[in-house]
Amino acid sequence: MEGPAVAVLVPLGFFAMVVILALGVPYVRAMTRRVEAGTQQPQLPGDIAGRLERIEHAIDAMSVEVERIAEGQRFTTKLLSERSSERAGGGV
Repeated sequence: MEGPAVAVLVPLGFFAMVVILALGVPYVRAMTRRVEAGTQQPQLPGDIAGRLERIEHAIDAMSVEVERIAEGQRFTTKLLSERSSERAGGGV
């Protein structure tokens, strides 16, 4: 297989490889994107979505209550510090 047969097969093989790569690479990328897109969007059953919503509302309610407790603690601390400063100023 020497001579003109090799001289014709090498360029034909090269052009066939270029065509395969030019068509194959975009096709493989498209297929991988399609597979990745399907795995990134998990579907939650309705009962789990309802539970998550109820948990979210419960956490919101608890955060409001914790904020009220913190405000009461700040108020109590302020009253106690004012009372102690009055005693320190009046006793001297």
